[in-house]
Amino acid sequence: MSVQCETTAKQAAGAPMSVFERYLTLWVFLCIVAGIALGQFLPSVFQAIGRMEIAKVNLPVGLLIWAMIIPMLVKVDFSALGEVRKHVKGIGVTLFVNWLVKPFSMAFLGWLFIRHWFAPLLPPDQLDSYIAGLILLAAAPCTAMVFVWSRLTGGDPLFTLSQVALNDSIMVVAFAPLVAFLLGLSAITVPWDTLLTSVVLYIVIPVILAQLLRKSLLSKGQAAFDATMEKIGPWSITALLATLVLLFAFQGEAIMKQPLVIGLLAVPILIQVFFNSALAYWLNRAVGEKHNIACPSALIGASNFFELAVAAAISLFGFNSGAALATVVGVLIEVPVMLLVVSIVNKSKGWYERSEVKSA
Repeated sequence: MSVQCETTAKQAAGAPMSVFERYLTLWVFLCIVAGIALGQFLPSVFQAIGRMEIAKVNLPVGLLIWAMIIPMLVKVDFSALGEVRKHVKGIGVTLFVNWLVKPFSMAFLGWLFIRHWFAPLLPPDQLDSYIAGLILLAAAPCTAMVFVWSRLTGGDPLFTLSQVALNDSIMVVAFAPLVAFLLGLSAITVPWDTLLTSVVLYIVIPVILAQLLRKSLLSKGQAAFDATMEKIGPWSITALLATLVLLFAFQGEAIMKQPLVIGLLAVPILIQVFFNSALAYWLNRAVGEKHNIACPSALIGASNFFELAVAAAISLFGFNSGAALATVVGVLIEVPVMLLVVSIVNKSKGWYERSEVKSA
């Protein structure tokens, strides 16, 4: 592995949580309040923003999504793919949970809770849309925040970087077919043209632009790269919060009529976070991986690339859709629930490492 890749991995894993990241739940809550209030007092302004579309792509949101995603993808060094062979078991567990368990378990939980158990408490015309949002959330593995979670658990930075790079590579080709397949299972009509457009706009093009920017910055030296990343780092969360204000300006009336919706949507999300993180953690222990490999593997198996999920939901179903709202609930609970998972894997280190002693 190159020295540059190793440096990037250690910096990504060692960066402390910013104020924005640490208090993300608070900022999201404030955006909910601000968005609902602005939507009520300035409806014509937000209606005008909603009409700013080309080929079903809302231009203000498209720009905000790029501002969210590109700074995260600049951190990803795809040369880290060479590191994958050093931890085949851990990577195998990560891929199994991310692509074969997580999306399907969420589709099942959505069907169980939204279409059946919670159906009498939810708007009947939005049930399919809520399930679609949950599927979009689960089909996008975490890209950026997993570096933070890995650092908090003492995870191997090179493994973390390699699994993120591999997941991003797979996501370019697998996201659209997987989402379409699961939406089909849920009897939701798949707008293929919009789905493919979303993949190109919010995965393919950002990856290309981010890697070109990364190469350009690194050609000027590590100091230039670090300085630029420090400047553009806050763009992601700022753009996300601005998008949430827009979304809740459109969703405000529906939320005020049924505030219980957010709590009900959180239930399947919470269950799948704990289920997938526990499964990945246990599987890594079963195959004999070290604790500092199991932690980032479990955490990436539980967290989501919610920026992509929000973007895809808005593109596919619109600002006013239950799908968009469902993905935002994922943003709302991301930080507190992941910090809880971090605490669990840290406190269970002694239990985990007893298996290493036995196998030795």
